[in-house]
Amino acid sequence: MWGQREEPELKEVFDQRRPSAVEAMNNMHQKSVSNRGLTGASALTVRQSIFPITLVTILFFLWGFAYGLLDVLNAKFQTALNITAAKAGGLQGAYFGAYFIGPLTYSGWIVRKFGYRWTFIAGLCIYGVGALMFWPSAVYRSFGGFCGSLFIVGSGLSTLETSANPFIATCGPPRLSEFRLELSQSFQAIGSVMAPLLASRVFFSHANPNDLSKVQWTYLGIAAFVFSLAVVFFFSPIPEVTDADMALQAEQCSGLTGYVDKPMRKQYKLMFGVAAQFCYVGAQVGVAANFINYARESAKISAAAASDRYAIGQGLFAIGRFAAAGLMMYVKPRLVLLVFMTAIMIFIAAAIGVEGEGGVAMLSLVLFFESCIFPTIFTLSIRGLGRHTKRGSSWIVASVSGGALFPSLTGLLADKRGYHISMAVPLCGFFIAFAYPIYLNLFCRKELDGFRETKIGYEDSDGVIGDADRELRRASVRHEEKGIKANDHHEVRPVSSKME
Repeated sequence: MWGQREEPELKEVFDQRRPSAVEAMNNMHQKSVSNRGLTGASALTVRQSIFPITLVTILFFLWGFAYGLLDVLNAKFQTALNITAAKAGGLQGAYFGAYFIGPLTYSGWIVRKFGYRWTFIAGLCIYGVGALMFWPSAVYRSFGGFCGSLFIVGSGLSTLETSANPFIATCGPPRLSEFRLELSQSFQAIGSVMAPLLASRVFFSHANPNDLSKVQWTYLGIAAFVFSLAVVFFFSPIPEVTDADMALQAEQCSGLTGYVDKPMRKQYKLMFGVAAQFCYVGAQVGVAANFINYARESAKISAAAASDRYAIGQGLFAIGRFAAAGLMMYVKPRLVLLVFMTAIMIFIAAAIGVEGEGGVAMLSLVLFFESCIFPTIFTLSIRGLGRHTKRGSSWIVASVSGGALFPSLTGLLADKRGYHISMAVPLCGFFIAFAYPIYLNLFCRKELDGFRETKIGYEDSDGVIGDADRELRRASVRHEEKGIKANDHHEVRPVSSKME
């Protein structure tokens, strides 16, 4: 696996001097940080993490917009290029197929070798190149060209997700990890809502159904914005959270979580999470890619009206994300995941059997309850990975490639049996993903609840809990109580880790 040698060994983590969170903030302008070294970012407070998280949240909006636009383009290409639903699924295959390649190879290597900043910049540049490639594809009306352009865009966005998801999850107090990623990805959902609205009201309004020229200008504007954003990230202050920092943090939480360092091959919760995410994302994309045509078939409405129904569904998706984020402040994330997945199973089954506007309403409710699934599976899967956090995150992002398989299968069944029956394909994917929250609630409660209870990154009378400065200050007090001068004691180092 590329970049595996960049993961630290526990002994070298515990033998290092521990920087403080203040040092991590002071070093945010460093352009590259070793993944094997401690930075002090394992105990960042909420206040210290607000600006970098806000900046990265912009990226979530960016690929939410691209994803929402893709669903509308899918239906548009079916009309403009006179292709079947199964062949139009090739667009989804090209976009999500890139997710299988990037995180497991170059993007996973970049994030471990050079850190989050350069991975953000690389992902934005790749995304920009893909957006520019839409111009000649539209000129020549080449379906293969569109697929190639979407593959490059998917490569860029998968690189961004390889860095952005773990960065949001680890930048700040660990007990708020699920809340942070859920809230940030809520803005991705807003982008997904805006994209179909703009597509139907602006990009393709009063245009010939066979005219794809506006696609050129749309993606040209996106490319210009993306390249500008890459420059912003080059100069922005971004703290680097390394695998060494996560190994230290996991050890500090071990009293609550029962953490024991394990090799990657024994991270069973992660492996199950990868399988669940693969099936869930595939099912989610299968629903989204066929929602417009499902609405046209079920409610007997026009394409424009069906796009409006899809926008409503995406609006419910965005509302669900914000609602789930708020809910996670009071309810354990593993329980939220279980409840939302149960609701998905109920409403996707109802969407298969109910005709008319009722069926559209059932499918819209599926989108509402899909809202929290991806970020919650992601954060719960990487809990307790320690020094394997970045590599495990790459695996989870690679599982998004499930979106390359399910839409084509759904479209193939739709061509033969109609769009109602075709929802049986996403139902199968959701069913497999449904087993994951059941597993978490039965076998991983102590570990997940332990991270929920930790106070690392919060302040008490001695300073920030988990920070080196606080431990140094407390050690100074203890030494002075024994009659030893504060500057006579040695640096505070973490206790030895439990090894398996």
